Amino acid sequence: MPKSEKTPLVIIFGGQSPEHEISCITAAYIYANLDKEAYETHLVGITKQGAFVSAEPQPEKLSAEGPAVDLLSLLQSSGETVAFPVLHGPLGEDGTIQGLFDIAGVAYVGAGVLGSAVAMDKRVCKLFLDHYGIAQAKWTSFTETEFDSSPQDVVQACVSELGLPCFVKPANMGSSIGISKAKTEDEVLEALKLAFKYDPVAVVEEAIVGREIEFAVLGNEDPKVSTGGEILPGAEFYDYNDKYFDGKSSSVIPADIPGEAMAEMQQIAAQAYKGLGLSGLSRADFLYEENGRGALLNEFNTMPGFTPISMYPKLWEHDGIAYAALIDELVALAQARFAKVSAKRITDVS
Repeated sequence: MPKSEKTPLVIIFGGQSPEHEISCITAAYIYANLDKEAYETHLVGITKQGAFVSAEPQPEKLSAEGPAVDLLSLLQSSGETVAFPVLHGPLGEDGTIQGLFDIAGVAYVGAGVLGSAVAMDKRVCKLFLDHYGIAQAKWTSFTETEFDSSPQDVVQACVSELGLPCFVKPANMGSSIGISKAKTEDEVLEALKLAFKYDPVAVVEEAIVGREIEFAVLGNEDPKVSTGGEILPGAEFYDYNDKYFDGKSSSVIPADIPGEAMAEMQQIAAQAYKGLGLSGLSRADFLYEENGRGALLNEFNTMPGFTPISMYPKLWEHDGIAYAALIDELVALAQARFAKVSAKRITDVS
């Protein structure tokens, strides 16, 4: 493709969430594997202090360092620009920067403001899934204010509703950051304290004895769902270190489960994806109780990892979509969604 026909692609990474480092790794891998002949690529890092900087390509991990850059001007420098926010967690995956892209009037990879915000907030997402009648683990939630006013009452409520052990999570966080498996009332108390360090709302779930099955979803209004893969955690549960650093976990693609169970989870993933108003991409995570309730949808990740060991690209690779082709499809989906949304944007009703 001639240089003049290259699509301007702004890869944005880093951010102010605890997942900053993972974002830097993900962005480096995307940049290294995209088609350099198809894109005029700009790398924009967001420092942990929230500054936008022009970054340089680096192997294995990008660094959010460099001279300041006017992100809005860069995004609006061409009418064909596509933003690729490779950001995980709050202030990146939660609809905030997606709102900036909407104001700037540019296409962007991934879900819009509402879908991003709903999927990111575990409490709100679970409420939506309940509305659609999608099976999930039993859960409850509490605010930090409720906890501070009566910690023991909150602990007792968790134990009486969900039993022990249980999982305690910040409502808005990814990569298993701030998550604890609590086996005693004292551990529930400490787990809630940890969760509230990351978010003013905590979600508490029953502990499920089941297998972790993940699906990659790709598309806008008519999404396709990949073959499911199983995560075999190296730790007691699939935590942050196990996901990115220890290398003790492993995956099996396709997951060794009955075909009807695979098809059911694929159908649920597509239903929930559309119900939550998602677009572009997402990873749907299930807990599978073989001799119990079957498929329980755990959560959606609207900007899943793209590292060499990440499930999202591995699942599509298994199904025949190579990494570079996957990036091309995500950009095309972003452009298609932008064209449709822009056609509905009316600024003058006179």
